[in-house]
Amino acid sequence: MLQCPNCHSKDVGKIGINQYYCWNCFIELSLGDGLIHTHQVEEDGSLSSLDDLFDEDERRYSV
Repeated sequence: MLQCPNCHSKDVGKIGINQYYCWNCFIELSLGDGLIHTHQVEEDGSLSSLDDLFDEDERRYSV
C-alpha cells in the first residue's frame, strides 16, 4: 500500500495511471523510476513540484 511521503498517511487514492492523491495533506503523487514524485495542485490546476522537500530515500517505493 502506498504511503504519503509528506504526512505518512495511507489515505491515498488512485486518480490515474501511476497518479495518486493524498486526502490528508492534499498533494498529488506520481510514480516513476522507482520514486514517488510529489506535486502541489495550484489554484489554476497546474502542478508545482515538491520533490526538493524530500530526500530521495524518503521517496523510494517498491511494488
